[in-house]
Amino acid sequence: MEDSYMGLERIDKILTHLGVGTRKEVKKLCRLGNITVDGEMVRDSSEKVDPENVEIAVDGQVLEYKKYIYVMLHKPAGVVSATEDRQHTTVIDLLPEGFQVFEPFPVGRLDKDTEGLMILTNDGQFSHRVLSPKKQINKMYYVEVNRNIKDADFKRIEEGIALEDGYVTMPAVVSTIESLAPDKKANIPETFHSAYANQRFMLTIQEGKYHQVKRMVEAAGSEVVYLKRISVGNLVLDSQLAPGDCRELTEDEMEGIL
Repeated sequence: MEDSYMGLERIDKILTHLGVGTRKEVKKLCRLGNITVDGEMVRDSSEKVDPENVEIAVDGQVLEYKKYIYVMLHKPAGVVSATEDRQHTTVIDLLPEGFQVFEPFPVGRLDKDTEGLMILTNDGQFSHRVLSPKKQINKMYYVEVNRNIKDADFKRIEEGIALEDGYVTMPAVVSTIESLAPDKKANIPETFHSAYANQRFMLTIQEGKYHQVKRMVEAAGSEVVYLKRISVGNLVLDSQLAPGDCRELTEDEMEGIL
């Protein structure tokens, strides 16, 4: 705990984070004399250094240290928004090993049967800023329902609708698929995804209560049969990512979230 506070980390952990190899492979590289710290050969992979204040090289090539990782995942249905689960596949299970070594966690959650944009990181402060109610960050969903919602009920959703437990939601925005920008529209199926769907629309909310979109739709007299998150803030799901695929966020994309 003290070492972490002081910024000291094991060399094998640092190099594993940087994708050099597994801890076992890094240990071997050290024994062979392939690792240097500030020009000095390091034989013990458990030695601790401050990665932000030393120069680490592998085979003479200086590495650029990276402490945090920020990932965009196209979460598929059937996967839980957790770091570990004994019964179900988690969003962490979908990440390549090079991402998993950073020990990321999901920023917020999506229901098991919900698809779409999920952000993962190991940066707690970043996660807190994204989830903070004070930020009022918009989250846009593509929604398919099995019974048509009346205009009057859509108005209730937009103004703030009372859920079954009496909680009144914050105002929301209901919009059409036709009104979407091209990058968002690229994530929308051409026709109904669910065989049980009779109506579809976009819903933008700022809250993240338990099953919120589904409960709002139920309060309006219908039922969600397919749900996909399209965007968080100005960050739009990359339409080139198939369900289960992921990639790192760019700096511009990270700024767009907040």
